[in-house]
Amino acid sequence: MSVATVDHDMLTALGRQLRVDAVRAADFAGSGHPTSSLSAADLMAVLLAGHLRYDFEAAQNPANDHLIFSKGHASPLLYAMYVAAGVVSSEELRWYRSSGSRLQGHPTPALPWVDVATGSLGQGLGIGAGMALAGKRLDRRDFRVWVLCGDSELAEGSMWEAFEHAGYERLHNLTAIVDVNRLGQRGPTRHGWDTAAYARRISAFGWHTVEIDGHDVEAIDAAYAEAAASESPTAILARTRKGKGVRAVEDVEGVHGKPLPDAEAAIAELGGRSAIRVEVAAPEYERPSRPDELRELAVPVYEQGRRVATRTAFGQALASMGHARSDLVVLDGEVSDSTRTAYFATEHPDRFFECYIAEQQMTATAVGLSVRGWLPFAATFAAFWSRAYDFVRMAAVSGADLCLVGSHAGVSIGADGPSQMGLEDIAAFRALWRSTVLYPCDANSTAHLTAAMTEHSGIRYLRTTREDTPVLYGPEETFPIGGSKVLRSSDADEVTIVGAGITVHEALRAADALADEGVRARVVDLYSLKPVDVATLRRAAADTGRIVTVEDHWPQGGLGDAVLDALTGSIAMPTVVKLGVLALPGSATPAEQLRHAGIDADSVVEAVRELVAE
Repeated sequence: MSVATVDHDMLTALGRQLRVDAVRAADFAGSGHPTSSLSAADLMAVLLAGHLRYDFEAAQNPANDHLIFSKGHASPLLYAMYVAAGVVSSEELRWYRSSGSRLQGHPTPALPWVDVATGSLGQGLGIGAGMALAGKRLDRRDFRVWVLCGDSELAEGSMWEAFEHAGYERLHNLTAIVDVNRLGQRGPTRHGWDTAAYARRISAFGWHTVEIDGHDVEAIDAAYAEAAASESPTAILARTRKGKGVRAVEDVEGVHGKPLPDAEAAIAELGGRSAIRVEVAAPEYERPSRPDELRELAVPVYEQGRRVATRTAFGQALASMGHARSDLVVLDGEVSDSTRTAYFATEHPDRFFECYIAEQQMTATAVGLSVRGWLPFAATFAAFWSRAYDFVRMAAVSGADLCLVGSHAGVSIGADGPSQMGLEDIAAFRALWRSTVLYPCDANSTAHLTAAMTEHSGIRYLRTTREDTPVLYGPEETFPIGGSKVLRSSDADEVTIVGAGITVHEALRAADALADEGVRARVVDLYSLKPVDVATLRRAAADTGRIVTVEDHWPQGGLGDAVLDALTGSIAMPTVVKLGVLALPGSATPAEQLRHAGIDADSVVEAVRELVAE
């Protein structure tokens, strides 16, 4: 559709239909956000009828455009669009927000045409930028990414990370459609209808901006055409009225997130129900351009007894994997020399993405790349994943496949102090749905687990250590996810010491010191913290009756709690002592940090002595 051929009456009627169906859906549910849907209905009517290229019968067609509702609370409008496209029945709207319905309160990939879950505001544009980046630099396809944003979410800092990232990368295939309806949840937004205020800020990041009346279908159509012709990403700033078309709620405060008080009267005011069907323009089907076959992988091998940091083994393994897997991409938050993703960047620069110190955008980009079929590894300091945690949480809701790595974990990083120490990351990642959490103690186990991450699904998190540590395992060892390694064991064991990562080495030294005192201690390297090796832990509990866990992490939610979870419900519950970081660290050497935290070998020995003496 072009400006010259706009069917004003049809598009206006389609906008009314979308409003009616949004009102109906919220009324059936007795909840929802119809007023937020009504404001953007004309914007979506023009997009659906004239500019979106999408094959609803082949949702996986890599040539399809992508549409993201960053303002996911406007889901009634999205589902009304699906009704107009003929892929959801009008009757299915009756089950909106109902148990078992795929028409959930906020969009999720329960519907095949929804790429990612939205509803946590400030995320859709960043993810859209990741998709557009894939199209420009990797897939080299001409699909477009359309993101419907709300004006309220422009207060989120993550939106400006996305604007900066997309402008820097000149993602001309990305269009942000901003529904400037003036009203947020509790009252007016910061800039109200001042679209020029938004335009000044967004254009400063290298975007092309267009200010329009968001209820003028000719202006909307012209803006979309202008966006398609732009060599820069485009933000369409559309002045709209919340609750448009229904006098009782139009531009009225206090009605956000509520069904309309009289849906029947509202539907009549909007012109009644209709059954317009839109033939959405479908692109020709294209096969994926990346080869499906994988080359043989040879992970690096490290000589036993050497001292190698696990972060180094991770980086070198990742670079090797890049030769074996053409779908592997790596993102970093301007710390590649520390996380060691620089090895990959050197060998595979075309698949390495520098996201700078913008962890939210790094995660969003990774999600967008995963939607396009790429396998992302994203890395930063373990402590800084907390900044992006909501993006990771929503990625899990989306069912995204991401491999995330946190380096410089725990007090063992030394003198940098507590701001740099990831001490809550294990707990955070264990809490995620379908997550995998790994914490290897040496270079060979790290290399194997880095490769193993690619064979799993969901959110996978690998914790690495800054310090050089001894290589304990030979190259013939295997490290299945969900497993563990028993490093010291005998029939006379009186206690089991369980560690992971840096504390495995402290546990081994403690076991040797205890043996000199005549106390036999079993040592378990619990490298897989989720899923955890329940069988090995329960066997150790039954054999020894006493367990000491030691971790470079706060004691809440980490290794100790993973062990307790595994033992819950066992026939003979052992006595468990958890050693973890209890006091806020300062600056000190790594050895001093471990000692001050009470997680070094001497502290383990003392804990075992007290436990055995009871």
